Amino acid sequence: MKHDIIEKNIGLMIALILLAISFGGLAQIVPLFFAKQTTQAIEGLMPLTAVQLEGRDVYIREGCHVCHTQMVRPLRAETERYGHYSVAGEHVYEHPFLWGSKRTGPDLARVGERYSDAWHLAHLFNPRHVVPESNMPAFPWLFEQTVDGSKTPKKMRALRSVGVPYTDEDIANAEASVDGTTEADALVAYMQQLGTLLKHTR
Repeated sequence: MKHDIIEKNIGLMIALILLAISFGGLAQIVPLFFAKQTTQAIEGLMPLTAVQLEGRDVYIREGCHVCHTQMVRPLRAETERYGHYSVAGEHVYEHPFLWGSKRTGPDLARVGERYSDAWHLAHLFNPRHVVPESNMPAFPWLFEQTVDGSKTPKKMRALRSVGVPYTDEDIANAEASVDGTTEADALVAYMQQLGTLLKHTR
């Protein structure tokens, strides 16, 4: 039997397995590059403002994405708790995306506008002030450090080169709009826009 030849030749079997996986992967992945729901922004999606963009960089630098996902899965238990499941069109301007896979803290995909700015600032300064059982570390230095806007226009130009629709005016005004903003305020500005275009289902 021909399959005996394959089963007795480990090198040939590995090559054929890799070939089968490659074709299967391509059959699943390639259509996504042409599907509107995965390549086009959802209605109302706008690029992050200069302050929000700097806040996102603070979010990444401080490792917030390590403990908090930004991806609500389409399961009832998740949508009941967090709101509408995540869709690809929400993330087309993200480079890199911050979906994540581990939840030490709650998912933040729909955290925007759920709490006031004051709540977020108190939570960042000392999480136990607003959530006594929290194991999140405090970030008091974010209130002392301000954003350096000199690099913001460069970031926007780089993002525009990969498809984020920043205008020349956005880039020209970026440095002035972020200079003097505390990192805490920038981080809160970023979080307050998360998931606000798809309303909560509960």
